Amino acid sequence: MAPPPPPLAASTPLLHGEFGSYPARGPRFALTLTSQALHIQRLRPKPEARPRGGLVPLAEVSGCCTLRSRSPSDSAAYFCIYTYPRGRRGSRRRTTRTFRTDGAATYEENRAEAQRWATALTCLLRGLPLPGDGEITPDLLPRPPRLLLLVNPFGGRGLAWQWCKNYVLPMISEAGLSFNLIQTERQNHARELVQGLSLSEWDGIVTVSGDGLLHEVLNGLLDRPDWKEAVKMPVGVLPCGSGNALAGAVNQHGGFEPALGLDLLLNCSLLLCRGGGHPLDLLSVTLASGSRCFSFLSVAWGFVSDVDIQSERFRALGSARFTLGTVLGLATLHTYRGRLSYLPATVEPASPTPAHSLPRAKSELTLTPDPAPPMAHSPLHRSVSDLPLPLPQPALASPGSPEPLPILSLNGGGPELAGDWGGAGDAPLSPDPLLSSPPGSPKAGLHSPVAEGAPVIPPSSGLPPPTPDARVAASTCGLPDHLLPPLGTPLPPDWVTLEGDFVLMLAISPSHLGADMVAAPHARFDDGLVHLCWVRSGISRAALLRLFLAMERGSQFSLGCPQLGYAAARAFRLEPLTPRGVLTVDGEQVEYGPLQAQMHPGLGLKTPALPAAPALYGRQPGAPVCQGAALLFHNSWLWGSQDLFRIVLTEAVGGWGP
Repeated sequence: MAPPPPPLAASTPLLHGEFGSYPARGPRFALTLTSQALHIQRLRPKPEARPRGGLVPLAEVSGCCTLRSRSPSDSAAYFCIYTYPRGRRGSRRRTTRTFRTDGAATYEENRAEAQRWATALTCLLRGLPLPGDGEITPDLLPRPPRLLLLVNPFGGRGLAWQWCKNYVLPMISEAGLSFNLIQTERQNHARELVQGLSLSEWDGIVTVSGDGLLHEVLNGLLDRPDWKEAVKMPVGVLPCGSGNALAGAVNQHGGFEPALGLDLLLNCSLLLCRGGGHPLDLLSVTLASGSRCFSFLSVAWGFVSDVDIQSERFRALGSARFTLGTVLGLATLHTYRGRLSYLPATVEPASPTPAHSLPRAKSELTLTPDPAPPMAHSPLHRSVSDLPLPLPQPALASPGSPEPLPILSLNGGGPELAGDWGGAGDAPLSPDPLLSSPPGSPKAGLHSPVAEGAPVIPPSSGLPPPTPDARVAASTCGLPDHLLPPLGTPLPPDWVTLEGDFVLMLAISPSHLGADMVAAPHARFDDGLVHLCWVRSGISRAALLRLFLAMERGSQFSLGCPQLGYAAARAFRLEPLTPRGVLTVDGEQVEYGPLQAQMHPGLGLKTPALPAAPALYGRQPGAPVCQGAALLFHNSWLWGSQDLFRIVLTEAVGGWGP
């Protein structure tokens, strides 16, 4: 096997060429593709000394496709890219650029050139190597991964489904990826689904909600009899909940500026479109009753857990519920007596290194997925899939033009959509099947179309919103906690014990406690440590408020607060000595009483966006994956307009399309 080509410098040109625009009477451009950006310079009618919008960072590109004109006399092919640059106010907006490939006399030659550019750009977006001197053809692209999207319709302020339909699905479709989607109907529904899932049918699972749905998925995978293999399934998160802590950490790891709400979702979705992977540490938590669950985020006691649970009644406010809950918690500040013991880390956590670019994909999932063998699909309760649906084509006219423009269509035919592709003169566009569905890829199954909007939940489903006092289900995973003696027995002498009155105790794995709260600035997804933070009694309400305000920048440890403590540990035990209180694991209330936990390094894998991207990380051999974004598999069509979006519904008859 030939060695891989050496990495290219960020400024090394990979491709260069001259393109026209669409419509054909527009300007002409010189395009230069590097490993980091697409450079666009206008050539005619007048070259630009300082081109505006002439640099398109690949970090802002979701995908691309090739197109053709439906006019028989047009021998040109078309190359379209989809980008999400930041506007003047910092928010992302969707932009498309369509270029006309017309340097050759025949359509076949122009099509080959357009596909060469689209293939090269797709390889760069997915972290695939380009041949040093070889020909760039769509054969370089492997089969796209196939994602299972789980959407919690109660996420955040109830906007999860709307955001998923309007932003997530169009973006991942532009990336040439594919998916099937299920709307969860009750608490622990996602856990039950993944417990019975035929994992060989899927390349990854992505949650579209807050941190709670990802907690269900990870514990459901670890509850399976084949948990050693199940935990290797890449998992990602796209933030649509009120608590998006992992997505905030993924957003930071991806090199983006701190973001909230829709901006955070778009950042994580971009990371998901690019793929990549990173190990994710998981914390095994043993409760007083002997039951066990797994945490990817935090264990909290005191002020933090009080605010989390008591603010449930303000869930309609979205993330603002935590602000209101904090104000109310400060007004009725409590202290709790307890004992905290921990096994100190042998290696101090490294200082965080700022990331200025998106992480390169490390996952075999996105880069070289194994072909899926033919099989009968397991019946899932209800799903939405990216089925190609033919839609009417309105005639579009260019401003000032008396005749309609020629309509562009998918190379090789296929369903088409009319959409807002950058201007009133643009034509309907569709993804190129040669890029999004390589030869040999399975085709979508037959589904029944339903009306637009969120899937209707049958009355018999009994779908209540999560209740504040809901309990986390126990895990039956056989993974041993070799660092922990039985709960209630003496601890080894190398453990450190603190006893006293506390305002709060927080054990956190990633850096973020919320999308905009950096509780452990030095934490990394795979550092193998649980970061313990505590605040002793005696702190004033004003000082506690300053700590939380400083947490937005991760600077709380520089305030010099004497009541604030920190330790990096591999395991810990918490023994509340106050008869009443609230304990939470990943924001979910658990039984009150003594508990202990051990960190299992790299047990899970994450993806950017997924929370932790709320984009997606891919699979590392022998480690589970979590993505803030998601793994995707899209082989048919692209939404060009939200009002033309269609969904399909599959009942529990095993009708999942491959």
